[in-house]
Amino acid sequence: MALALITDPYFYALAVPAVLLLGVSKSGFGTGFGSLAVPMMAMAVTVPQAAAILMPVLLVMDLLGMAAFRRDFDLKLLKFLIPCGLVGIVIGALLFRLLDAHLVAGIVGVFTLLFLAQRLLFPPRADSAAPPQWLGAVLTACSGFTSFIAHAGGPPISAYVIPLRLSPVRFTATMAFFFFIINLSKWIPYAWLGLLDLRNLATSLVLLPVAPIGVLIGVRMARRINQQLFYRFVFVGMFLTGVKLVWDALR
Repeated sequence: MALALITDPYFYALAVPAVLLLGVSKSGFGTGFGSLAVPMMAMAVTVPQAAAILMPVLLVMDLLGMAAFRRDFDLKLLKFLIPCGLVGIVIGALLFRLLDAHLVAGIVGVFTLLFLAQRLLFPPRADSAAPPQWLGAVLTACSGFTSFIAHAGGPPISAYVIPLRLSPVRFTATMAFFFFIINLSKWIPYAWLGLLDLRNLATSLVLLPVAPIGVLIGVRMARRINQQLFYRFVFVGMFLTGVKLVWDALR
């Protein structure tokens, strides 16, 4: 008879720090370190199982993040981002069985590192124009797609939203509401694909108490940190994410 939940200590040694990083990312640094969560947990379980275990954890984090930043989001930007992200979710659901999650993660990693290299070699001027909306639509759809495959939706949408120069709180709030809708939309296709089994859900419940701790740390940091330092942390998180995703794909 199958175990009611995962009991391997090695899994929890990886999963607890992964959930903490995800909580900080969700509430304080938008999309930087959070994409490391699935790759970290995938060292102990498969990528689809890691993604499924994180589903309830993500829901709780999204609700906490929205409650903390309920007055700070950019509604106009969200009206543009959410439909594009949902298109990516549909594509991800249809292609999930055909694509190797590590390959998708590797593509996200390469894209992330290229974006950071572009920002380093050709830093934007103060009067630089915002990215065109068609590019934002493509990147946001990619975000929905990679979020569905491996909860790695942060880097693509960051490549569009970061150049918009939102304040740290506005950036974080907008990402919190965006990813709440994106993550909520995954539940039906994840169930359809058979990923939400009782063992994964029971394991999620064990990890849930860790979620508010990461969110609380992130909320406090987002409201106190200097904007320039904030984006440096985001870039560091994106760099580590990109390197880890590419390494996993090559390995």
